[in-house]
Amino acid sequence: MLREFLDRPRRICTDDCVVHNSRMVWNLPNLLTWARIVAIPLLVAVFYLPMGLSEPDRNLWSTVIFVVAAITDWIDGWLARKWNQTSPFGAFLDPVADKLMVCTALVALIELDRLNPIIGLIIVGREITISALREWMASVGARASVAVNRIGKAKTIAQMVAIPFLLFHGSIFWGLVDTRAWGLVLIWGAAVLTVVSMVYYLRAAWPELQKKA
Repeated sequence: MLREFLDRPRRICTDDCVVHNSRMVWNLPNLLTWARIVAIPLLVAVFYLPMGLSEPDRNLWSTVIFVVAAITDWIDGWLARKWNQTSPFGAFLDPVADKLMVCTALVALIELDRLNPIIGLIIVGREITISALREWMASVGARASVAVNRIGKAKTIAQMVAIPFLLFHGSIFWGLVDTRAWGLVLIWGAAVLTVVSMVYYLRAAWPELQKKA
């Protein structure tokens, strides 16, 4: 009886913690992140499923899907901070959703012959490398050394503008802006920044890599 009485507060606390963690997993910011993951097959379906859409319609819908997903990426982070709903699960899921969406769009653009495969390889290869590097740095307590910097943010902005431009593959603003030309300029710029930022992160992590080698 005594043992059961002493254990009771611990069990209640554990149950409360489980309920709290469950709520954090399914809060609005995380639901928006899940929505981005659900949007990935929709992006693929626009181009590869027989839905009777013309090429301009496919271009438009794919652009809308990608842009909406990019907007939700900003919104879910803002809401998580504003409502104090940040969580380890959200911190894990958010970059996964972003990278899956970007990689899917890049593969589609390569298949559509709108993007040089080398560019796709550079961007995807960098994402894999830096993700693995950050995971390892976190395991040794030095993740702050490879935190996102201005170069990485500039790369992300160029990339997130270039991809919808290339998906749209036409002209906007009454023909004043050719998204094909600007998309290529921006994606090449993103590729250059990708390499520069990767070198920066690797140099920042090099002391730890040498120490643990």
